[in-house]
Formats: sequence, C-alpha cells, structure tokens
Amino acid sequence: MFVDKAKILIKAGDGGDGAVAFHREKYVASGGPDGGDGGKGGDVIFVPDSNLSTLADFRYKRKFEAKKGNNGTGGRKYGKNAEDLIVKVPVGTVVKDANTGRIIADLSENKPVIVAKGGKGGWGNTHFATPTRQAPRFSKPGLPGEEFEVTLELKLLADVGLVGFPNVGKSTLISVVSQAKPQIANYHFTTLNPTLGVVTMSENRSFVMADIPGLIEGASDGLGLGHQFLRHVERCRLLVHIVDISGSEGRNPKEDFITINNELKKFDEELSTRPMIVVGNKCDLATDEQIEDFKNFVEEQGYAFFPIMAAIRYDVDPLLDKISEELSKLPPIKIYEPEPLPEVDVSAFDEKEITIKVIDGVYMVECPFLLRVLRTVNFDDYEGINYFEKVLQTTKVIEKLREAGINEGDTVSIYDIEFEFVE
Repeated sequence: MFVDKAKILIKAGDGGDGAVAFHREKYVASGGPDGGDGGKGGDVIFVPDSNLSTLADFRYKRKFEAKKGNNGTGGRKYGKNAEDLIVKVPVGTVVKDANTGRIIADLSENKPVIVAKGGKGGWGNTHFATPTRQAPRFSKPGLPGEEFEVTLELKLLADVGLVGFPNVGKSTLISVVSQAKPQIANYHFTTLNPTLGVVTMSENRSFVMADIPGLIEGASDGLGLGHQFLRHVERCRLLVHIVDISGSEGRNPKEDFITINNELKKFDEELSTRPMIVVGNKCDLATDEQIEDFKNFVEEQGYAFFPIMAAIRYDVDPLLDKISEELSKLPPIKIYEPEPLPEVDVSAFDEKEITIKVIDGVYMVECPFLLRVLRTVNFDDYEGINYFEKVLQTTKVIEKLREAGINEGDTVSIYDIEFEFVE
C-alpha cells in the first residue's frame, strides 16, 4: 500500500544521572568526591533510504524512543552514552513539527539528520567541589531528551510532473517513454498511486517524470482523489499538462485545461505559476480544426503546445526534446530548508512551576519551561546571554531566588548552566 503521510511520536533518550560518591582507599584520608557524570541519551536520527518508496512502515508503529544514557558511578567513571535510534524513511521525506508545521528536516539528500537530540548526562559531585565545599553530597540528574510529535510527508523527487483529468493518457505517456509500468485501463482513476519513471534521452541526458493520479473539478473539496497526491508535484521543476484534445468523454478540452489550472492554484498559489508545457493527447480522434483551435487557445496564454498520440508514441520525441531543453534552463529540484526554532513565548508560563532547592550552598533551579528556552539560547553570543537574563527576570526566577535568600556571589545551577548570582 502506498502511504505518503504519517504522524509519529519521537523521543530522544534522557541523559544518565550523575553520581554522588567519595574516594575510599586504605591509607588515603579525605579522598574527596569522585562521582562520575551520566552518559548522554541517544539521538533520534532519520536516514533517507533509496530502497523505501512509501511510509507504510509508520502506519502501525507510531512511537520511536531512544534509550537513556547510563548513570555515572564512583571512581569518576562516566556512564556509557546510549546508542542512537536510526529511523529509515524514503528519500524525499519532509519532517515537520506536528503542532506548529515548522519544517525540521528534508531527507532529500543522502545525509542522516538528527531530528531529536538526546539529553546531556548529569554532573557527578566532583563538579561541585570548591575550597569551601570540599565534600558536596549532591549531583545532577540527566537532562530529558527532546520529545515531540512529527508529521512525515513524502514528496517525490521528480523533474517533471504530469497533471490532468483522469483517463487523458498520463499513465500511457510515462509507460512509453520510461520503464515505469503503471496500471492502464479505460476507466477513471485507474492510477491510484503516483508513479515515477526515468526518461533517458542519451548517455548523459535523463530526467525523472512523475505520473500524478487524476484531478477533477472540486478536488480541493475532496472530490475524486482530492489533492492528496499534489504534494508530489511541489518539487517538480516543470509541469506537463495533458488534455484529451478530442473531447472523447464529452468534456470540452478548454474547460478541462482551465479547471485543472484552477485546482492547482487552490492547492498552492506558487504551483500555479510553475513552468508548464501543454500536451494534446488522442489527436487521432480530433479534427484538424479542433487541434488548431486548442493550439491557438494555449499559445495565446504563453504555453508551448504539442499534439501527440501517446499510445503509439506519435510525435512524442519532439515533446521530450522540449522538456529536456526547458529543464536545462531551470533551477534544481526544490529542497526545503529547515526552519529555526521560534523564540519561546515566556509570558504564558506559570511561576508555580519554578522549584528552588538549596543544597550545600548551591541554588538548584528546576523549571520545565526553562529547558525549552535553553535549547534556543547561544551562550557564546552576548545577545543570547542578555536574552536569557531577561527570561529569568520575566518569569520571576530572579525574584524566587531572592525569596530563597540568595546573596551576591552565591552559585546558581539551572540544569547544565551554572553561574554566580550578581545583583
């Protein structure tokens, strides 16, 4: 079964906890703290696989969770990092945040992408030893791994997309110009799934053509197969609009042409401006007057027109030459750039979520929403530091610290960030 959209939950592994331990050895007095750090949680990594052509594997398995890092132990032994979780998807899969629609990754190149990062391991008590705090009896837990619901959308990587009403000859054309073998029959919606075919022009000239299941009027409202497969022409550099020029099914070719273009525009305004070549198929069933009239109609709108008989490959080669010529002028297949994380809106956060514990003079701040903020802050950047300070003021973390009795110079620890408090 061809499945080109799926929604799954991914969860990177949590970091292992740091250890509280002290060095104990015969004849060694006051060995000091030697608790090791926890290991890093596993990342969730998406890998494009050319052997896959559908998202059907995600119909039944909907949750993918990486393992947690091991906890640290005494003797300054770090916990083992967890193995990454590899998720294989078809080439051309776009990963989006299910809640916001933000593009996280486009798996169109043979490169793995980390979609969810594992949590860092917690610090062992060796990190907290100071001249005045020589035996810290606390450590830090590991940070949680990223977790969110994502939508997977398969957008086929094709240079040319064939569009048009059902039963106009799209499948026939792709079958005679490539090795693709779509189902062909004399009834509507024979093609239920997109079909890819490689058209070879010469030793160094080829392109990929996609046969998109037929649209009808009202597809934007869910009629017929709806718009469910038009996402596969979003990457196409060139559209080839095939029309039954003979009107053999009682439809008007001009009205067909206008209707399909309107449906493309309803789906995506940008798609309606994509370069297009118009093909009049079944010209053996049309009169010379019909062909000439439709040719003038199309060319008046600025499109090149090619009458063909796809079933016997009549005049198909000039069309292929024109397609190849147009493709040589167009930019490469569209790749979607990942979108950055939006700045976190802290105005809606609840100050009741803030927990402050004072352990051996260290003010340990725990607040779930600050984890989201920390992932967006670059602490090597002056503006990033200023933004984080503003967040601490806005969310009343500073106010809570003062209520807890903090003084200037005291140590504040927020997850994997530690700093001295300055008034």
